[in-house]
Amino acid sequence: QVQLVESGGGLVQPGGSLRLSCVVSGSIFNTSIMAWYRQAPGKGRDFVAFVSPGGDTYYADSLKGRFTISRDNTKNTVFLQMNSLKPEDTAVYYCNTRPAILAWGRGTQVTVSS
Repeated sequence: QVQLVESGGGLVQPGGSLRLSCVVSGSIFNTSIMAWYRQAPGKGRDFVAFVSPGGDTYYADSLKGRFTISRDNTKNTVFLQMNSLKPEDTAVYYCNTRPAILAWGRGTQVTVSS
């Protein structure tokens, strides 16, 4: 069974940066569009960005210019570089395919607060 393991979250001040990682077990990674999603407290899970196996990227409109998604196909890992973080970016961040067809991992908590 494919497993998703997210890491890299933490507490950061407004304007700070974080880099999230997600390791995906199994051979599905190299042929899948991989994406990041996030769920803020009391809200549903929202799409953040995706990256195709060849490296094409797409972002939620509100996040363009601050977040960068990338992948390393040799390490079955997808990354999310987050810059100029805002309090409204506080959420649990998850990776999955796009569309999301795998069992969700535990996610990684990102808290933006002074």
